[in-house]
Amino acid sequence: MIQKRLAAEILKCSTKRIRVKATLEEVKNAIRKADVRNLISQGKIVALPIVGSSRVRARKAALQRKKGRQRGHGNRRGTAKARVGKKLTHMNAVRLQRETLQELRKSKKLPTSAYRTLYLKIRGGFFRSKRHLLTYFEETQK
Repeated sequence: MIQKRLAAEILKCSTKRIRVKATLEEVKNAIRKADVRNLISQGKIVALPIVGSSRVRARKAALQRKKGRQRGHGNRRGTAKARVGKKLTHMNAVRLQRETLQELRKSKKLPTSAYRTLYLKIRGGFFRSKRHLLTYFEETQK
């Protein structure tokens, strides 16, 4: 249908998006671009809106993940290191150990000299975890 192609050219879209609401006679008589423009202005030929991908399901899934759902073994694609980087893991471990050290110092269980040595050991990556730090601290206190 030549009118559909002309309408697509005028409306700058694909012929798939063109819908003709006029009668067959009206459309057959519209041979020139001007005739088709007239039908467009009358609302007898319209272009459908662009349909994008709906984000509704994606938003719903994101909300569930925020709550901690959909994070089990079946939903994981990357390795543990790919999901949370090595640097971030290390930073979190160091921050936790330093917080623990400050709590020990605040509760007066840790003298200043021992605080400094343990702080430097944390900085050097001596301790594997918070528990490792606490067990080391308990052993050195004896």
